[in-house]
Amino acid sequence: MMRHRHVESPRPGETLFIADLHLSPQRPALTELFVSFLEHRAAGARQLYILGDLFDAWIGDDDDSLPEVRIALQWLTRQGTRCALMHGNRDFLIGRRFARATGCDLVRDPCRIQLGGEPILLMHGDLLCSDDIAYQRFRRRVRNPLVQRLFLWSPLQKRRRIAADYRQRSSEAMTGKSAEIMDVNRSAISLRMQRHAVRRLIHGHTHRPGDHAFNLDGQPAMRHVLADWQETRGEALVYRAGSWHREPWVGSAAERPEHSQNKH
Repeated sequence: MMRHRHVESPRPGETLFIADLHLSPQRPALTELFVSFLEHRAAGARQLYILGDLFDAWIGDDDDSLPEVRIALQWLTRQGTRCALMHGNRDFLIGRRFARATGCDLVRDPCRIQLGGEPILLMHGDLLCSDDIAYQRFRRRVRNPLVQRLFLWSPLQKRRRIAADYRQRSSEAMTGKSAEIMDVNRSAISLRMQRHAVRRLIHGHTHRPGDHAFNLDGQPAMRHVLADWQETRGEALVYRAGSWHREPWVGSAAERPEHSQNKH
């Protein structure tokens, strides 16, 4: 069984949060954008959290596609930036081999951390979409260790065909679901935050970026939804010295990235 771990780094500086890059060989410009982000923006940060769906599909650590991503992550962690990687609904088969090769730490979903003395809950976000009963049933099935083991024993080419078929079926299924069903459930948010005793939640998955202030048990709370990345633009949520802001990333030429004035 895989053991997830999270190690806090004493290195001073910023903490960055990203999610939903959906990297694939079919989108080379997006991969280039991410590598540029690691080299020119994430380098020098204390910690980078990738909260799921780094890849559009991950069929096992023996997959030899996108070697530049492994190389860039390895370079980043060797520079001293901690990189914590959470499974998403598309890349939950990332395993220990990938973690060792890149120097990333695999963290659980959900994961509770501390920043500036504040407890914060990190999630990919799909667990919060509790109204999508069919998806939650499917999620439980494919996260079964036995099902995963049988899949990983299959030849690589067969796994690629299965993954391609899954992506097509997933796309077709989404067209028949309402936006409300595919979004997070407010009660699920409250229950998770209460269970982990936090007032701030960060997640991705829904591709509906935003910062949502609300009341939780009569106290102010905040939910940050991370942005999904496109070929020409990405975005990180940045924590620095007690403040939060969103920061776009548009490529290696952006050595001085724009800074949002939206503070939380």
